[in-house]
Amino acid sequence: MIKYWEKTIDEPSDKSMILTQNLFWIGFVIYIASYVISTSNQVNYVICNLLQVLGLVIFLPSAVILIQYKFDNSYLKVVFPVYCLWLITVMLRGVEFDYQTIKQLLFDPASGMFLYLVPFVLLIPVTPAFLKKLFFVIVILGMLYLLYDLIFIKQLLYPTENIRSQAITEYFTQHLSLPAGFVLLTFIYHKRKTNLLLLFTLIIAFLLAVIRARRGLMFMSFSILAFSLLFYQVSNKTKIGIIIISYFFIIIAGFIAIKVYENNRKDTFSLITQRIGQRTRTEVEQYFYRDLRPQDWIFGKGLNGQYYCPGVNEGSGTITIYRKVIETGYLQVVLNGGLISLILLLIIAVPAVIKGVFYSKNMLSRASGIWVFLFLLFMYPGTLTIFSLNYILVWISIGICYSKEFRKLSDEKISEMFAIESIKGKLS
Repeated sequence: MIKYWEKTIDEPSDKSMILTQNLFWIGFVIYIASYVISTSNQVNYVICNLLQVLGLVIFLPSAVILIQYKFDNSYLKVVFPVYCLWLITVMLRGVEFDYQTIKQLLFDPASGMFLYLVPFVLLIPVTPAFLKKLFFVIVILGMLYLLYDLIFIKQLLYPTENIRSQAITEYFTQHLSLPAGFVLLTFIYHKRKTNLLLLFTLIIAFLLAVIRARRGLMFMSFSILAFSLLFYQVSNKTKIGIIIISYFFIIIAGFIAIKVYENNRKDTFSLITQRIGQRTRTEVEQYFYRDLRPQDWIFGKGLNGQYYCPGVNEGSGTITIYRKVIETGYLQVVLNGGLISLILLLIIAVPAVIKGVFYSKNMLSRASGIWVFLFLLFMYPGTLTIFSLNYILVWISIGICYSKEFRKLSDEKISEMFAIESIKGKLS
């Protein structure tokens, strides 16, 4: 948690703790980077799985060492352990010791065991050193996103409605580019070139989402960009008139974009033209509502919970009878953990938003509150409760928002602490 923030500045750097933090993030990057590239179907799965094993061997022991069972907030001290215990029961209800299940548990960030362990990140002390490494990892993933886009540009720009192309667009964006928004929201603590690089990353993500007609990703990336612009203007104490003019130019740019779209709707933007008015989830959600019994709504169906939903094309010629996934994030939480899981999540996350946005004196706390708010907002168009940096950031942000000590810090004090930590890092 946060209570050691200032204490760590005045003490000599703990080299063993710094090494542990480094190993945690190195292992995480190896695991995610190898998983994401495996979704392209252009790389040997065995090699990718071996790299994921390497990542697990590095980051799991490091995570265990970093976790400290200490809380700054009495409410969180009661609710959070209940939520974690419930998540463990959800996970255990789906565990089977056959090859396919074990492979899923270890190697699938979307439905494996690690998504249920992400909330434990809240128990890792958030120090200046930890946050600086977090920001650096966001930059690394952003650069990997641009590199992967270049390598797989043909697949990403496939001219027709190709399921694999749409899938890798979603995997690349969710795991590699969306976390860039957290750096943009906290831009005052970062170098200009870092902010520009990650701004470019998010813009590319938005454009690819438009071309691939991924409406959820379009909404997510555009919302993050819009909030980043708002934070930039508020931080620079922009006058109301200038803010209005800025958004006026955005509206003009929107009209220009519509004109470009109209001129290219039959080629470049053909997919979004076809899908813009479609309600592709309605029938799936109806099957979901019909299948769940009262006890399923309350307790969920466990880690591998399924619902009857025939006729959905899952790619590679696979047509479903039962599905483990539903594209609405809130319903996915209910499918696995029931309303108990969803309610516990909300009673932790909603107060964090209020505390971070309305009761803080620094941009990092407010950005954390906004990040949790965006997570709750994005849970309708997409499933964000997966093992990803995006979801890890949610729980780090919740920890920051619940820390009264952290929320009282000024931006100047936080910037000073980051600067001191940078000097200590160079000397160690």
